[in-house]
Amino acid sequence: MKILSLDVGDKTIGIAASDPLEMIATGIMTLERTNIKKDCDKIIDIVLRNECKRIVIGLPKMLDGSESLQTEKVKSFKEKLENKIKAQKVDADIVFFDERFTTKIAEQVLISADISRKKRKEVIDKQAAVIILQGYLEEKRGKDI
Repeated sequence: MKILSLDVGDKTIGIAASDPLEMIATGIMTLERTNIKKDCDKIIDIVLRNECKRIVIGLPKMLDGSESLQTEKVKSFKEKLENKIKAQKVDADIVFFDERFTTKIAEQVLISADISRKKRKEVIDKQAAVIILQGYLEEKRGKDI
């Protein structure tokens, strides 16, 4: 089963997908946000094209684990996406995964790869989605053993 991951921000959504064996996460794209309907339609299109059965959304929390305004925005986004998925009878469920530090880790990965500051800005959200998904896949494998 393939899994899709989303790093949901106010302006963009980083998107990554796993391979069918759920071993490796690969960045797909950074979606420029327009409105919730179009954003959800685009994500559902990606889910269908990639035959994904699960969507993992990075849940932003404060360092102490408490919730923030951004946490509430992401929860609201998940609810709207779930409603759209149900309405279109798409066979995919949605789960959250703690995304604390993923953007910082993504930035460090890109810096170590000697990616220019301008290019990093273009791909940081996609890279964060990769890190969210890779973390989810590794945690899932640990639970399967």
